[in-house]
Amino acid sequence: MTELLNKLENKNIHLPENIIQLLSECKSFTVFSTTDELAIAALGGSENTTYEVTYDIPGKGLITEAIIHKVKNGVSANFTDPYMRRRDPQTMAIADIKPTDKVRFFDKFGYDFSVLQNETYQWLKEQELAVFFYFAGREGIGAGGVAIVPMNAAFFAQALAMLQQMISVENLPENFEIESALLVAPTFRHTHFAGKQIVVHNRTDKVHEVYCYNLYPGPSAKKGLYGVLLDKGEKEGWITAHCSAVQVASPYDNITTFMHEGASGGGKSELLGHIVRDRTGQVLIGENKITGEQRLISIPLFCTFAPVADDMALCHPSIQKNNGKLVILDGENSWFIRVDSVNDYGDDPFLEKLSIKVKKPLLFLNIETKPECTALIWDHIEDAPGKKCPNPRIIVPREIVPDIVNGPVSVDVRSFGVRTPPCSLEDPSYGIIGMFHILPPALAWLWRLVAPRGYANPSIISTGNMESEGVGSYWPFATGELIPHANMLLEQLIQTPRTRYTLTPNQHIGVWKVGFKPQLLMREYLTRRGNAKLRGDQYQPARSPLLGYELNYLTIEGAKIPSRFLKVYKQPEVGLEGYDKGAEILFDFFKTELAKYNKAPLSETGKRIIDACLSKATVQDYLDIIPMDYQYSFLKEGEVQSDYSNGI
Repeated sequence: MTELLNKLENKNIHLPENIIQLLSECKSFTVFSTTDELAIAALGGSENTTYEVTYDIPGKGLITEAIIHKVKNGVSANFTDPYMRRRDPQTMAIADIKPTDKVRFFDKFGYDFSVLQNETYQWLKEQELAVFFYFAGREGIGAGGVAIVPMNAAFFAQALAMLQQMISVENLPENFEIESALLVAPTFRHTHFAGKQIVVHNRTDKVHEVYCYNLYPGPSAKKGLYGVLLDKGEKEGWITAHCSAVQVASPYDNITTFMHEGASGGGKSELLGHIVRDRTGQVLIGENKITGEQRLISIPLFCTFAPVADDMALCHPSIQKNNGKLVILDGENSWFIRVDSVNDYGDDPFLEKLSIKVKKPLLFLNIETKPECTALIWDHIEDAPGKKCPNPRIIVPREIVPDIVNGPVSVDVRSFGVRTPPCSLEDPSYGIIGMFHILPPALAWLWRLVAPRGYANPSIISTGNMESEGVGSYWPFATGELIPHANMLLEQLIQTPRTRYTLTPNQHIGVWKVGFKPQLLMREYLTRRGNAKLRGDQYQPARSPLLGYELNYLTIEGAKIPSRFLKVYKQPEVGLEGYDKGAEILFDFFKTELAKYNKAPLSETGKRIIDACLSKATVQDYLDIIPMDYQYSFLKEGEVQSDYSNGI
């Protein structure tokens, strides 16, 4: 301990007193410097190919939390409890008394967190511990921290060290600030929380502490430290967006930068994917779930793209160029990629090559493996016989992603993805969104407030009903107050008038099963257009004003997209009646969710937008509140007469 403290003191780095006491009194600890070292520790030593993460739980006996395999392309970890293979959205509790709109620990569990905190430290003192330093964020934007994990759960430490920037003691910069601490005590899930995933945030004046009482890294190593970034941004007036981003080059050398936001399962990682052709070389748009009809188109050349971010992007003031566009920087060191859509060889050649022939070892979660085999991303572990886990994951260091963009980028198109269910006249739903819609900025803000978690969400445990993920779609991970984030988000949209906004569904358009093709085809089309505006007859206000502008026609490389994919009411299985019922479901959802924002300290502009929505405003009403910058928008200036009687 003395040696560590001396090394830190020589760099003017100060460990929090509670961490010093913990490490001074624990059974033993090892300070790790690289993820390769943690990969060896995850297996209990270099001589092992299999390791079981097991704990003796009082009154329950030995419980195996996870089974770890050494595989040719990295480390594979599988949880024995299917519940632990997905993020529980009810994990967060706030221990401190600082301002928050989240549930406090005392209110949730009926006693003060200091009691559990003391028990946690006592348990950790009895363990062999793995310790390392990290930086949550990138390029000096973010928060430094220290992680303390039981040695036998080193696979969790490996996940954390890959997702964040792991820094050896020797490479810590002078005056490195430890603004966060992440501590892991997995047995408490069984002894204190009835088997549930719980992550407790304790925001002290100097350090944001995150106590993780489970070993699935989603709500803690990833989203827990996302919460640290959001907390810092709330204090300083900037946002860490929940998004992916990609720079796309058309066959004609137009370059367009897309930023895609949305709740978990909203298509963020998928925006970085390739469009896969069928065996004839065509592209399947979708399949009618009632008739079985398939619709395919031919696209001779696809755009090429360079990935920017997978799930989080820093919107820090220091990188803004004041050019009217939002500038973002990837906020992660590695990407936590869900591969549930990869079910067979050839489904995603890009990810398959990236994960099989690796330049650096990967970490696989919920992938069926054997020791010393090659982990294959389509071999998803089964939650029950014949039922695949919906949340298989790989952690990929961003440095090995081909053509990765490392610096800040200016955003041209800011899209929002929604998981939509099937919609028909007999079973109406909010699955009325066409292939893509163009949104005025005010409507784009509203969609980011209500942020539907959507249909059949694979990433989290949910009821299956339409639920909100909250402001920016990052609210589940934030620790502070709701309305300040809504105000920051609105101000961000107002200050970036040259960034354009779209809305795109995934999974279904009406009765057609489409997967993630809408956002990929949107990417292809808008990149080809570059800065060119749409023709005046190409768009009109959508039948549901919440959907902004709908397209009258869409052609990609000479291939026409049928109007039933642009206007769901053109589908005979839906019609005007089914569409209008779905539109009412969508409006009721907006009405319910927006009520929590329509109060002080919401800005006056925000209140005008919400009041307009609740009054069933037209698209023009939203434009009157925040005009689009027509010089740079998709749209040709001037309103278009709506005509729902004639199809294209």
